[in-house]
Amino acid sequence: MHLNEIPLPGGDVTEGVVRVGDTVRRPLGEHSPTVHAVLRHLESVGFDGAPRLHGTDEKGREIVSFIEGEVAARPWPAWVGDLERGRSVARLLRRLDDAMLAFGLPFGSGAGPRPAGSPEPVGPPPELIGHRDITPENTVFRDGEAFALIDFDLARPSSRVDEVANLLQWWGGWQAPGDRDPAFDGVDVARRARDLVDAYGLSGEERQWIVPVSISVADRSWYSMRERAERLGGGWRRMWDEGVGDSIRRRGAWLRADAGLLAGALIG
Repeated sequence: MHLNEIPLPGGDVTEGVVRVGDTVRRPLGEHSPTVHAVLRHLESVGFDGAPRLHGTDEKGREIVSFIEGEVAARPWPAWVGDLERGRSVARLLRRLDDAMLAFGLPFGSGAGPRPAGSPEPVGPPPELIGHRDITPENTVFRDGEAFALIDFDLARPSSRVDEVANLLQWWGGWQAPGDRDPAFDGVDVARRARDLVDAYGLSGEERQWIVPVSISVADRSWYSMRERAERLGGGWRRMWDEGVGDSIRRRGAWLRADAGLLAGALIG
């Protein structure tokens, strides 16, 4: 029986994602072997907050299960700024990272060659394969609670600090004030970060790394985004042309300027 393909919007760089029945079909890419290994592992350990992998279809696209629920589209709805929703994302991320520990680092602990000019990363060494793209578009909610994370295309060797820094970037409002989404209007982003880190359960020693790692990510993201725009084109080029590099640098400048305030809130 022929099933209709329903385009699924929301992604920045992956085009051609469609829903077919109770599955999602996505183009394969250089990330696919890692993604498939991660999804198989999560199924094997019974983690229910990620899609299930069902192989590839006749068009060479990966097939994953469609997860019913509420996902933010752009412009983001006001509930992205809701603290209880943010806390639920932090708890889901903690469960994911705990589930990934047993998977280890089968592909090595490095993230591959750095783009020319990119500085060395800082922070604790990788201990798991992290999601590293915990955006509202990649989080499925049910009854106001984060239920699942989708789109593992950026999964790579990570520390827990790397994962939480990414969480704060998207759910903590950790952007330069002028670039911050209206969903975070009036939000004390230092206090919110403390609440999300508490919900994740990051240790005191790890908390000391959150601000330095966030600054390091901003510094390195400028180079990686430029490299992807030049090498891969598509959505990466569109984002670069729209000024994502400038917003990344503004984020780094804000983090440096408010580093003491942010660290003080996190560490208490």
